[in-house]
Amino acid sequence: MDEIPIIARPVERFAELLDSETMSEFTATMDLARQRLAGRTVWHVNSTAEGGGVAEMLQSVLSYAADSEIDVRWLVIEADAAFFDVTKRLHHLLHGSPGDGGPLGPTERHVYESTLAAEAGRLAGLISPGDPVVLHDPQTLGLAPALAAAGAQVVWSCHIGADEANEHSRGAWKFLDRYAESTNYQVFSRPEYAWENLDRSRITIIPPCIDAFTAKNQPLTDANAAAILDAAAVIRSPTADITPTFTRADQSTGRVSARAGMIEDNRVPETARIVTQISRWDPLKDPLGVLTGFCGHGPPDSDVHLVLAGPDPDSITDDPEGQQTLAELRVAWGGLHPQSRRRVHIACLPMRDLDENAATVNALQRQADIVVQKSLAEGFGLTVAEAMWKARPTIASRVGGIQDQIEPDVSGVLVEPSNLAQFGAAITSLLDDPGTAASMGTAAHARVCQEYLAPRYLARSFRLLLRVLPDS
Repeated sequence: MDEIPIIARPVERFAELLDSETMSEFTATMDLARQRLAGRTVWHVNSTAEGGGVAEMLQSVLSYAADSEIDVRWLVIEADAAFFDVTKRLHHLLHGSPGDGGPLGPTERHVYESTLAAEAGRLAGLISPGDPVVLHDPQTLGLAPALAAAGAQVVWSCHIGADEANEHSRGAWKFLDRYAESTNYQVFSRPEYAWENLDRSRITIIPPCIDAFTAKNQPLTDANAAAILDAAAVIRSPTADITPTFTRADQSTGRVSARAGMIEDNRVPETARIVTQISRWDPLKDPLGVLTGFCGHGPPDSDVHLVLAGPDPDSITDDPEGQQTLAELRVAWGGLHPQSRRRVHIACLPMRDLDENAATVNALQRQADIVVQKSLAEGFGLTVAEAMWKARPTIASRVGGIQDQIEPDVSGVLVEPSNLAQFGAAITSLLDDPGTAASMGTAAHARVCQEYLAPRYLARSFRLLLRVLPDS
């Protein structure tokens, strides 16, 4: 089990973004939490320090908790490929998808429990009785019985689920239910994800959030964004006199120099209109559907290019499907008609420097004319919130938490995930109507500012943690 360092970031910076009432409520909650949690440590445990939405969110929100003088620590479990094969299966099933169709039998339970047994022993030796421990997603839920026995107040936060329960999601619940019984509360991103057999009085709904000040979301000028994408070898730009810089979490200046691994015939022209999807190489993100919908039903204009971007799959330890999904995408790209293939670009973004990776994602979203997220299933959709924060017109699937974020035809466009013709037509329509696209972007930014920034998440989360304290 690895501990991830937490660098405090000033919470007062949000005063420039939030109205006075929201900021006062946030400050009061954090002041109360500091008083009530004095002498205790709040532990967060997940399965990876990089490459996923939960990891990104923890890097952000825990830094603001630390600045509020609350003792928070972040641990990441250690596990092998066999464990992550099981938890990836659970991931698909919780989304209501059959995944690889494999079983969840005694063999899989042994892999799951034996891996977490050693991790539970290490963590139980660190915590003090009464400490709140927040476990994230199915990878860590199996720690709950041992932690509860050690006196921890255990909260499980599940960021994924199915819009409608089915045999697949119920199969995952059956596998995980015995561990959930040892938790004090369960947190879900939306009400529909809560399991049918759980005690409703112990369920809390807390949507995830983004951080407006990280390298992924901080303001960039058009020229700086173009310079970053040129340096990363994603989009050509005549920006030789502009340094591709960004601001790191510690306020030092970073510079983008790592080049993306590009699968393309030629570089994206500097004059191109850009449609982009940025996500992990996961079949539930449906990059193949994006490619097919864009090429088969999208705009015929030769100046519109699609950029499918994601992390270098070698760097993501808890997702065994990344390489396979990328390989399938590459085969599909290679089979396109040459006129279509030259307008499709696949970018594997380096993960060696997380801030540099985030700055590249930021630049690509800001340079995009349209951001899409055509997921088949989605717990929340942080990339959707990120694009909305940047006032980008966004087209996304009517699934999961995405449909909570986007107000249809007001702050974005929702499409049915399997309807490729509708998806392609939506791209064409927004590109042909820049006025509507701009107004959607403005509304999207305002919605994220109101609902999906870090202070909102922190206030909700710490109000829950105060309820689980032994003296509550």
